[in-house]
Amino acid sequence: MTIRRTREQMAQCVARDIPDGSTVNLGIGMPVLVLPYWNAKQEIIVHSENGILGMRALADGEAADPDVVNAAKQPVALESGGAYFHHADSFAMMRGGHLDYCVLGGYQVSASGDLANWSLGQPGVAAAVGGAMDLAVGAKQVYVLMEHQTREGQSRLLRSCTLPLTGLGCVKRVYTDLATLDVADGAFVVRDMVPGLTATQLQAATDAPLRFL
Repeated sequence: MTIRRTREQMAQCVARDIPDGSTVNLGIGMPVLVLPYWNAKQEIIVHSENGILGMRALADGEAADPDVVNAAKQPVALESGGAYFHHADSFAMMRGGHLDYCVLGGYQVSASGDLANWSLGQPGVAAAVGGAMDLAVGAKQVYVLMEHQTREGQSRLLRSCTLPLTGLGCVKRVYTDLATLDVADGAFVVRDMVPGLTATQLQAATDAPLRFL
């Protein structure tokens, strides 16, 4: 049986790879798990699309302010020097190239870096785009945090996405419960894998072609 990373371990991998001094947006879903793994010494400035710059996780025992929440409506706090602002200003930051990184959840990522994360394409089921499309085209680097396969065992890393797209050619790196992979030249380049997993096993779990460093 393959040992998989927990969601918290996946989040730690992302936090480790964001360089100090970066401005980062964390999307709704698994990406919000990254927030507690940074500390003030790293000077990571975290943006939330609902109008926060300088977001941080609550400290142990710290009381939550019901008026201070992230885009997923979870309680957060503000770093010293942080700010709140209008939703429109927040989207101007996202669209204007002011974010060094954004970390998004995903349903599918293609070998050319296309992202599908807003709709499962189910007839009659309403889906909300939110700010994902703005982040996908506005951030300098787009990282995706998602499980490697669906519950049915189907690969989420594909040659071509089959679900409605969020952005074209925007994803630079993917973090899954099996591996960390860069998108390059029409393939996923494997940076690391969970211990004990072989290249053959990882390729068998992945629809798209893999290259190994």
